[in-house]
Amino acid sequence: MTRPASSGGSDAIILTGLRVRANHGVYDFERENGQDFVIDLTAHLDLSPASASDDVANTVHYGELAVEVADAVRRDPVDLIETVAERVAAVVLGHPPVLAVEVTVHKPDAPIEVPFGDVAVRIRRERS
Repeated sequence: MTRPASSGGSDAIILTGLRVRANHGVYDFERENGQDFVIDLTAHLDLSPASASDDVANTVHYGELAVEVADAVRRDPVDLIETVAERVAAVVLGHPPVLAVEVTVHKPDAPIEVPFGDVAVRIRRERS
């Protein structure tokens, strides 16, 4: 049987483009009207138990994780997408197999006065 290169360092579940409508933002109109946020995440964990057993119980169910993340993004409006990113990281790290997570929160319709393609924040958090 093979082992991962490092303790979960090279194995990952990657979820990209999770689009969630929420009411975050500094300005009143952002809170009132809402806007789309796009979440990308990479959950680092050892996938060898799941691949050896072919049992979803030995991994993180990415469908359920997507719903949990979307619910976390929707709830309790905050000013900053940095805060949203921390919230998402906490949800992902709430799954015991996950050792670390990278989260990117995109705010494609941010109220910026000049043309832009995207604005985003990215964080990486590890289990302590």
